[in-house]
Amino acid sequence: MPEYLSPGVYVEELSGGGKPIEGVSTSTAGFVGPTRLGPVNQAVGPITSLAEFERHFGEGAELAHPMPMPNFLWHGARLFFLEGGKRLWVARVAGDRARAGPADYERGLAALGGVDEISILAAPGASFGGARDFAPDALAISQSLVAHVEGRRNRIAVLDAPDGQGVAQVRAWRKHFTSSYAALYYPWIGVVDPRSKRTPLLPPSGAIAGIYARTDMERGVHEAPANREVRTATMLEAKITDPQAKALNAVGVDCLRRVAGRKVVVWGARTLSADPALKYVNVRRLLIYLEESIRQGVQWAAFEPNGEALWASVRRAVQGFLHAAWRNGALVGRMPQDAFFVRCDRTTMSQSDVLNGRLVCLVGVAPLRPAEFVIFRIEQLTANT
Repeated sequence: MPEYLSPGVYVEELSGGGKPIEGVSTSTAGFVGPTRLGPVNQAVGPITSLAEFERHFGEGAELAHPMPMPNFLWHGARLFFLEGGKRLWVARVAGDRARAGPADYERGLAALGGVDEISILAAPGASFGGARDFAPDALAISQSLVAHVEGRRNRIAVLDAPDGQGVAQVRAWRKHFTSSYAALYYPWIGVVDPRSKRTPLLPPSGAIAGIYARTDMERGVHEAPANREVRTATMLEAKITDPQAKALNAVGVDCLRRVAGRKVVVWGARTLSADPALKYVNVRRLLIYLEESIRQGVQWAAFEPNGEALWASVRRAVQGFLHAAWRNGALVGRMPQDAFFVRCDRTTMSQSDVLNGRLVCLVGVAPLRPAEFVIFRIEQLTANT
């Protein structure tokens, strides 16, 4: 398992002529929740449009629970695509006539766990009623999302605060979570329903996931998904004042606000981490991107002789990849040596490592914010295993 130490981040990975490292996808989302139709506890995708979603899971009519409730996953998928998302995987949980509980969501999350390309995770509607009758379930489901991303370490969870909460309540809700792999958004948003022409209040996670994807494609994963317009939102459940926004942002709650002269915007890009080095969404997502790209990009080293020639090839491949990231503005520094370092030699490997086929590469990067080196350690099994 990866090990994280402050102020750097140390990641240790063990797995089975050098090739250029290609960046992994960062904009594919995975949603979990109840729908009207479709297979249960199976990952379906990639889905590339709302029409395709409806072919698998039905249209947006209310779910026939003991008491009818909005079809939040349909709304979430619609917002994801409207806000710029392109690829979505979905795991349906429970049936149409029973409220899905924590165990149902855990089975759905397990199904999404087998899809490596997912980098953004959400459960639109899982927090519905969390401030009233269903608080235990809503909290447990949100905590399951956090546990899932903490276990996978290659995706970030977009959490919704429950509906009907004031600032004090959402601050209390936030205290239940500590993770650099999750971000919490508040309040709910009003979006025009094209079928009814009404404006229901909806959890923001579907729209936020689309904004993550849109930011990645337009600017890059290193850019903070903040101060970005929520194109689909016409109103907010609660008005957030400047002092309230500052107080919420300080504890890691990302607000949605209507700014003078503009539409609704995302006002904050904080994770739920207690580590200052990992408190920004874009830093965490950049590190996921770099770690996953390098990990997958050095698979060719498996079964190669574990010696100087291999180490030099790995150094060149990783340096080339990080140099490109620096040129694209993902890393801080006037010169490449200010932005990253790569070590793969006798200083990173003991004789025991070499004899046991472990290739250890130590990589340090300086993300845009905070401008500190974040170090991760990568090991690759070689022919000496």
